[in-house]
Amino acid sequence: MGSVKDLVVLEQPDKSRPGRGQFVFSDRYSVFDWGEMPDHVEGKGTALCLITAYFFEKLEEMGVGSHYLGLKEEGAVKRLSELKLPQSSMEIKLLRVLEPDIKAGAYDYSVYAKERANFLIPLEIIYRNSLPEGSSVFNRLKTGSLKLEDLNLSQMPRPGQVLERPLLDVSTKLEASDRYLSWEEAKEIAGLSSTELEGVKRIALLVDEFITSEVKRVGLTNEDGKIELGFDEKRNLILLDAVGTLDECRFTFEGMPVSKEIARIFYRKTSWYQEIEEAKKKDKLKWKTLVRNNPPNLPPKLKDLISLLYKAGCNEITQRVWFSDVPPIKEILREIKEAL
Repeated sequence: MGSVKDLVVLEQPDKSRPGRGQFVFSDRYSVFDWGEMPDHVEGKGTALCLITAYFFEKLEEMGVGSHYLGLKEEGAVKRLSELKLPQSSMEIKLLRVLEPDIKAGAYDYSVYAKERANFLIPLEIIYRNSLPEGSSVFNRLKTGSLKLEDLNLSQMPRPGQVLERPLLDVSTKLEASDRYLSWEEAKEIAGLSSTELEGVKRIALLVDEFITSEVKRVGLTNEDGKIELGFDEKRNLILLDAVGTLDECRFTFEGMPVSKEIARIFYRKTSWYQEIEEAKKKDKLKWKTLVRNNPPNLPPKLKDLISLLYKAGCNEITQRVWFSDVPPIKEILREIKEAL
């Protein structure tokens, strides 16, 4: 399916009904839209699978539907509480992915005006509760693609600034590189009605609020995160992909990232990162073909610490010890700070 998890198709979806599939969460990871990175982070896939199952089940109790059906163990589909051992395979309702065409060097989304049900909405919805260092908002403000009034601010924000109320952002999902959109552009390319667009925003804010309250319990701050949505067979909005994980969200603990942002911090110091940034400026569609070098490996100690961080995050967020002999998040972060 992609750089971080695999999709097993058990039953194909069509226009009238969803299919059935299985996500297999891997230990691969991706940063900066590159795709699979050279290292695997042991235990990461299982940790993410368990965390997102936890949030899907909790949100379902609140009336927020999703494609989640359960976790696979011993040939059966189970709820999280029924598992004997940690698992990395999740059974899901499978929706169609309608790829936009490329015409005259631009993406053509006209297919979405013709379809009614059972498809992924081609958008990523991002919520921001604060603006941590490394947030794309700072670069967008600098280039003028985002304005202060969009953030309800009167002066340039500082790294770490907490927003008075969550900011909702939207970007493309199916393009070679994520591209930020206005809400009017998002509505148009996805073929949404005004009511549906408001529904998208409502779900994003509800998910944000719930995840924020849950991770606060273990001392984490939910700085920002993303969700993906689709339409089921009755054109109801449902959550897709994964929610509330250390990959979908930017969590911090006393200012330190608890996410793959740690890998980003390391890679931003490399010449490889500078090369991909220059390539993206030259060609937004085919930038990857312009990058001559591959990313370097993570230092072994840093890779092991990131693995421990994913495991500890899973244990503490889900309130169950899935991974034994794992120190608390705060102790792991102390070592990561020294390693960086």
